[in-house]
Amino acid sequence: MILSLADRVEALARAYAHIAAARMAGLPMVHPRLAVATVGFQPLDDDVALGVLVTPWCMNLVRLPLQDGVATLAVGQAGARDIGARRFDFIGARESGVGAFEAASLFSPMAEFADQPAALATAEEVLKQLRGPLPPRVAQPARRGFLFGRREGASA
Repeated sequence: MILSLADRVEALARAYAHIAAARMAGLPMVHPRLAVATVGFQPLDDDVALGVLVTPWCMNLVRLPLQDGVATLAVGQAGARDIGARRFDFIGARESGVGAFEAASLFSPMAEFADQPAALATAEEVLKQLRGPLPPRVAQPARRGFLFGRREGASA
């Protein structure tokens, strides 16, 4: 059965908002000026969508199945996946209400982000680097080039 991308992304956001309010509440690695957000989810192919999950404790690139029965990594299993010209190490995950998905850590913890707009802009920049530009937002943190191996001040 094909699942609605909007429904899948909403379920992911809802699950992580619950995690933020329950399991992560009060932990020192939680950034008080950040909130759960999903950024730029689009189909990667007929079976999987790709986007970024921003939370107050981490930012992950997420492969989200769009059909029942799509093969994903088992919970806790690691596997390399090529996204565009880049390779990421994903880990299999499962959350109630979401089901199976795969996540690759981009940032953790989130202390270097001043606020939610900076975190969202960085998530958009990641996706831009992987698949082309998204609509502009605010300036990214200066260290975003580190994510893709560029030194500060070096041109892309």
